[in-house]
Amino acid sequence: MGLRLISRSFRIFTGKIKRMEFPEPPAKAALCCPIESVEGAPPTYAMYEALKDSCQNNATYFQPDDSENGQRLYQGFMTLIDHIDTVWPLVDHVRKVAPLYDFDAKSPGNGYRSFVSVVDSCVLHGLKLSRQVCTGRDALLFRKGYFVKEVESCGQLLASLGTCLHHLQTLLSWAPPGELFPSEGHSPEELFSQADNINQYCFYGRCLGFQFLPTMRGILKGISICMAGFSEAYYSHGNLISSVWTGGQYLIDPEMRARRIVNISQSASIEFCKAFWFLAESEIMKRVPSLMSSTVAVNKIITILPEPLVVNTVEGTELTVLPPTVHIGLQGLNVRLISVNKRVGMSGEGSSSLPASDGILFHCHGGGFVAQSSKSHETYLRDWAAKLGMPILSVDYSLAPQAPFPRALEEVFYAYCWMINHFKEIGTTGKRIVFAGDSAGANLIAGCTLKILGAGLRPPDGLFMAYAPLLVSFIPSPARLLCLMDPILPFGFMMRCLKAYASPNAKGGKEDKRSNKELTSSNATTPIEGNGFLKVSPSQEGISEGPSSFEEVSPSDLAELQAHKSGSERRKSSDTTISAASLQSEHTATGITPTEDKSQQYVSDFLERYVFDSDTDSEGRRYPIVKPQIQDLSHREPESENSSTLVGEPPLIQDPEHKDKKKIKNRISEAATGIMGAMSSRLAYITGSNNIRPTQEELAVRSNLDSLIARSPSDEFIFSVPKDPLLSPYWADEELLKKFPPVRILTVHLDPCLDDCVMFARKLKGLGNEVGIDVLEGLPHGFLNFSLMAKEANEGSKLCIERIKQLLDLENHATTPENNHL
Repeated sequence: MGLRLISRSFRIFTGKIKRMEFPEPPAKAALCCPIESVEGAPPTYAMYEALKDSCQNNATYFQPDDSENGQRLYQGFMTLIDHIDTVWPLVDHVRKVAPLYDFDAKSPGNGYRSFVSVVDSCVLHGLKLSRQVCTGRDALLFRKGYFVKEVESCGQLLASLGTCLHHLQTLLSWAPPGELFPSEGHSPEELFSQADNINQYCFYGRCLGFQFLPTMRGILKGISICMAGFSEAYYSHGNLISSVWTGGQYLIDPEMRARRIVNISQSASIEFCKAFWFLAESEIMKRVPSLMSSTVAVNKIITILPEPLVVNTVEGTELTVLPPTVHIGLQGLNVRLISVNKRVGMSGEGSSSLPASDGILFHCHGGGFVAQSSKSHETYLRDWAAKLGMPILSVDYSLAPQAPFPRALEEVFYAYCWMINHFKEIGTTGKRIVFAGDSAGANLIAGCTLKILGAGLRPPDGLFMAYAPLLVSFIPSPARLLCLMDPILPFGFMMRCLKAYASPNAKGGKEDKRSNKELTSSNATTPIEGNGFLKVSPSQEGISEGPSSFEEVSPSDLAELQAHKSGSERRKSSDTTISAASLQSEHTATGITPTEDKSQQYVSDFLERYVFDSDTDSEGRRYPIVKPQIQDLSHREPESENSSTLVGEPPLIQDPEHKDKKKIKNRISEAATGIMGAMSSRLAYITGSNNIRPTQEELAVRSNLDSLIARSPSDEFIFSVPKDPLLSPYWADEELLKKFPPVRILTVHLDPCLDDCVMFARKLKGLGNEVGIDVLEGLPHGFLNFSLMAKEANEGSKLCIERIKQLLDLENHATTPENNHL
């Protein structure tokens, strides 16, 4: 196999291993694929050989051991050696060709590089493990049972990566050199049929996060444990004690956690994904930005009323823009204004001597098109507002599956038209406009730019996109396969989110009825057709059908939409909806709460009457606190606005002598009852309306998790997606793309959307557009939400700020940004 062509000076001669120092995992994708690759390129080849040497040494040591664990260790290390011999020729071939698919020499990054770095990281992980065994195997307290599981897990991991490498060989044959997407209509199910099924369990067990930076592994492990534990509460309908107990087992049993996560990914509905991701907007998480992020003077919600807008085109004519009506009819649209300073002209902010900013950042949040809001992205938006020194306007667009494509896109376009008519009210002159978005938000700002260019309106001065899905399809590409091992964006989650947004009527039905047709560029739209997207069978779907028009929506559908709409949870707590005519600061505004689902209204009324009081935080906003249950509310007297007690007790018409020790005990008991009532009510709300009908296989899994076997993901999802450039900007007409403003793209090597970003950037570059791309090491998709938790994520956020600054003032920067990669 050509595995023994270089010096073997580090082989075993005296029964001991000659140590070679290698970096801690993960391996850097930017360095693992040199442009001028040679046969057996060191030091990567030496790393693989060092692992084989270490495994052989351990296998020789444990071969005479007659105990069960001793023999399992022997077999485990021998199996690792076999896998290395199988994997090396495959990864070496990919290593050689990967540089051909980069955007440019300064920005190395593509799905092939990513898989090479993942395999290298696995080898580094195995080498570290093998050396730990070699060092400690003679110790009296050496834990054979523990290392048996670790070694076997590492072997399974390397075997699964070997299967992925076979898939990569197929992908290389499907596309010409330099193209990351197949040139013909190859489907994912066709790809998966070319090799054995991929064992996903090894990616979510003991080796979870091996490919990421050390600072991210603990965060990702915590998220995975929360996901598995949350599913217990979700499926057990609010049995708090049971779910907490079972959730704790996922902390100490990695195999159980892996089986649960893979089962969730393959079986859970889109409603579970929404419920889990909305945890980021819980009361506790809402307070994190104000405590840890930069302080801002303005942080408020503006509700744009659904009224026709008249805007001027670049040719000086007037264009009437109608409010979006598709799917859910007329709705008020919320946008969040964040500014580190109050500025002249800002409505509702009083007087200020600081002049209006020349720039404005128009932002769209991520969340897979189905979850989250501007509030959950405040962790980095506050910092951006402080560092950029200008206002940020973030759109809380409607979410799928209740509001699928093109509703969110039309709302973003409508918000942009409103913004260019109200620069003064948001504290800017509008001299420079930059669009920014991450994940799903990046897709929306790219689609919005196409609509703006097609309508002849003033385009933005630049686009900044972070880890953007620009081809909304599971078209086979190397980076797409990364979602098979992604803790943040598992395969099933990604597929269900895309289906919920892009193809809600997969079973067939009326086509979407779009409003504002005159605003959509006809020459940018190719005929709607299937593009080989994986299809979902009815029994495996688990996703509600999206209505095609407002007339098809029942009152209960509208109530559910309001309950799940981005920002609704925020408005029910510290944030307050306000109209454009009466802008006020977030902590002083008062407004009308939107219509809620009856069950949620019941819960809210119960909490308001019996459980929660309010207090004021450091920023002047009110938040709920526990108060005792009052048997007769008619005797309650108004409380002072300045009252601030942990267990607030309203004055009762009683003599002071009745306030004795017995009453103190009652207060404590009532407070405890209130807390448990609040927790139970909230948990019941999350789980009560999200029933999932389990299949026979799921029932078997719940009774015996070990009965779940590895399955090919291609068996789970089959459906089609229209080839629409407003849905997938990669398909946009070249004449429109040539008019695109300067673009900066930031992504990560381990992102399933990496190839989208690389191919879109290459397409723009080929058309003569100004475009730059940064590809960061060892960070996951959505890392901006962790900028307060991990140093490298915070550094990535700072790089975003630098790229946005370049777009805001390009005349003072070179055409191609320096230091265009990390």
